[in-house]
Amino acid sequence: MRFFAVFLYLVITSSVAQADRVTVFAAASLKNAMDEIGLAFEEKYAHTVVFNFAGSSQIARQVIAGAPADLLITANALWMDEADEMSSIASESRFDLVSNQLVLASSKAQSITLDYESLQQSLSGGRVAMALVDAVPAGMYGKQALEHLDLWDALEPSIIQADNVRAALRFLTLGETPLAIVYRSDVISEPKAYIAATFPEESHPAIRYPAALTERGVTSKVAVMFHNYLKSRDVKAILSRHGFLAIDGVQG
Repeated sequence: MRFFAVFLYLVITSSVAQADRVTVFAAASLKNAMDEIGLAFEEKYAHTVVFNFAGSSQIARQVIAGAPADLLITANALWMDEADEMSSIASESRFDLVSNQLVLASSKAQSITLDYESLQQSLSGGRVAMALVDAVPAGMYGKQALEHLDLWDALEPSIIQADNVRAALRFLTLGETPLAIVYRSDVISEPKAYIAATFPEESHPAIRYPAALTERGVTSKVAVMFHNYLKSRDVKAILSRHGFLAIDGVQG
């Protein structure tokens, strides 16, 4: 009888803990901003936010496979579309959270023209770090931009690919590469990196971060609360401080 009582207590307390927690699977480039947003939400509503940060392809596949996520935030529409097609998110909850810019980051303060001669001079035999070009949004955008500028074929032998955009930035900050193709927000959050050039908007698709509740998330009061909080002016201000660009329609 005592064992049953203890077991029942554990089940109830575990359920309460789950009810007071929201689990968010988010693109790696959002980490610094989302950590701050999570803390602000916890202070305001006294609920816990748990994050899983990785490349958009990885977190989308995890959600599709049934990982216990309440919200999914990717760095491009393609992977959110994939989750939507597999009925892993609540389509009606989807919205674009924020935007970003694709930049060429350098390990030192300098301005680089986006042409072959300037890039080769800046590389000095080194390599360019970027995220996986066939799976991770930052890498996909980067390859599209280089192709648009007729630079991909020439630079491909000098490119080293990383699992996600933050990993690409680490190659730069650790001194393993002199240049990296990352997001504007990544460079702003890293004192050892500098923006050497910004890729033209027309060189790649618009960078958008769609967010949506998962099928599990729509049944969670706390998840819905966090989803709504992401549309607030408080969140807009935090994202702006971290170098992201606003999208119209943010609530007060």
